[in-house]
Amino acid sequence: MDSTNSVGKSGEEIAMQFLVQKGYIIVGRNYRFGKGEIDIIAEDCDELVFVEVKYRKSDEYGHPVYAISTGKQKQLVKLAKSYLYVKNISNKIIRFDVVTIKKELETEIIEHIKDAFMEW
Repeated sequence: MDSTNSVGKSGEEIAMQFLVQKGYIIVGRNYRFGKGEIDIIAEDCDELVFVEVKYRKSDEYGHPVYAISTGKQKQLVKLAKSYLYVKNISNKIIRFDVVTIKKELETEIIEHIKDAFMEW
C-alpha cells in the first residue's frame, strides 16, 4: 500500500470514529463503481449520507476542502446514484457531507460540513 493510500485510509478511520461519536450509523465504506469511490456511507436520523473524507498532513497543497472540485462532486453524485440503484433504495432523503482532517503538530483538526453540496 503506498503512503498516499495509507494516509487516506487513516483519515477515513478518524472520520468514521468521529461520525459514530456524533450518532451516525455506518452502513458502508469504500463503495466502488468504475474508477470512483465513496469513502463512507452512513445514516443520520432518516437521511442517507454519502461522506467524502479529505486528510492532509500539511498545508502544502492547501486546505483539504479545496480538493473537492466540481468534477469530484459530480463523480460522487454518479456514485451515489449507482449505490441507490444497486441497493434498490428509493425512499431515503440523500445528503452529501464532507469531513476534512488536517494535521497540525500532533493534533488532527476535524471539520464536518453537513450538506456540503447538492447536485441531486
